[in-house]
Amino acid sequence: MDFAISLPDPGLTAAIQHRIDRKTKPLGALGRIEALALQLGLIQQSAAPRLRQPHILVFAGDHGAARAGISAFPQDVTWQMVENFLAGGAAINVFCRQMELALTVIDSGVNHDFGRRDGLVDAKIASGTANYLETPAMSAEQRDAALARGRELAHALAANGCNLVGFGEMGIGNTASASLLTHCITGIDLAIVTGRGTGLDDAGLARKHGLLAQAIARGGRPADPLGALAEYGGFEIAMMAGAMLGAAEKRMTLLIDGFIVTSALLVAQAIAPTILPYCVFAHRSKEPGHTTQLAHLRVDPLMELDLRLGEGTGAALAFPLVQAAANFLNDMASFDSAGVDDMV
Repeated sequence: MDFAISLPDPGLTAAIQHRIDRKTKPLGALGRIEALALQLGLIQQSAAPRLRQPHILVFAGDHGAARAGISAFPQDVTWQMVENFLAGGAAINVFCRQMELALTVIDSGVNHDFGRRDGLVDAKIASGTANYLETPAMSAEQRDAALARGRELAHALAANGCNLVGFGEMGIGNTASASLLTHCITGIDLAIVTGRGTGLDDAGLARKHGLLAQAIARGGRPADPLGALAEYGGFEIAMMAGAMLGAAEKRMTLLIDGFIVTSALLVAQAIAPTILPYCVFAHRSKEPGHTTQLAHLRVDPLMELDLRLGEGTGAALAFPLVQAAANFLNDMASFDSAGVDDMV
C-alpha cells in the first residue's frame, strides 16, 4: 500500500520566522512555542496558520494474547471502557470537553457488539486479533484492511474541514503489542521496552516478559514494519497507523499521545518517513519504552507529566499549547503595529 506524503516546502521558513521574531518579545523568548508555531506554519504552508475543527480519534481493539495474562485487567474491560467513552465518563471525555475538542471512538476490533451508537464508528476488522503466542495476530489481508480503513477515516475528517487530529487508543493488552512492535522496528532489547502497562506487579511484569519472549521465539523479529504489524499488532494500532498516514497525506497536524500511539507511528514512519514533520509529540509517558521510542525518532515531547493512561489524554492536554502557538503568531502585536522599540 503506497502513501503519498510530501514533505512540507521549507520555502516559507524565513518569512514565518521573521514574523515570529517581530512579535513584541525578545528573540526566542517563547522558546519551544515559537518552534511549534514555525512547524504549524510549514505544515499549513502559511505564515498565519489556523486550527480548524480539531478532533481526537480513539481507536479500540482487543488482543487475543490478553487472555494469556499479559495485562492486569481482563479483556472485557476494553468494551466496558468503550461504553464509558460513549457515556462521556472517561478522562478523555473530560479533557475533550474542557478543550472543546471533537471526539470519535473507532471500533477497530473489539470483541463486543455495540450496535449503532452516536460517537462510535464501526470499523471492526474482526472481534479481536489472534493470539500472537500461537500464530500471527492478523493476516496480511486484515492488516491491509485496517490500514486502508484508517486512511479513509483521516481523509473523511480532512474533507469535513479538520486540519488537526489527535490520536488515542483503548485495548487491554496493547502495551504488550506496542512493546513487541517497538522491539521489532527499533531493534532495542525487548526487556527495555516492556513496562507495567495498566499496573502489573513484579510477578505480573515477570510473566509479561516471559510471554513476550515466547512470542518472539515463535514469530521472530520481522525486518519490515508491515510484517511486524501482522505478527504482533492490534487492529487499533494498525488502523491508527493508517489514519496517521492518511492525515499526513492531507497535510494535517498529527498530535501524538503516548507509548501505544507512538508504536503505531513507528510503523507509519517506517512505511513513510516523510510523516515525521507533521507530528507534534504531546508528552513523555511514564511507560519506559516511550522514552526509547522518542529517542529512536529523535524528537522531544512538549510535556512530561508522568501520564500512562492512554485514551489520547496526553494529546488532549497538549492541545492548548498547539493552540497557543497558532494564536500568538496570529494575534500578538508586532513591534511595528504596537509602536514598541525593538528588543534586538
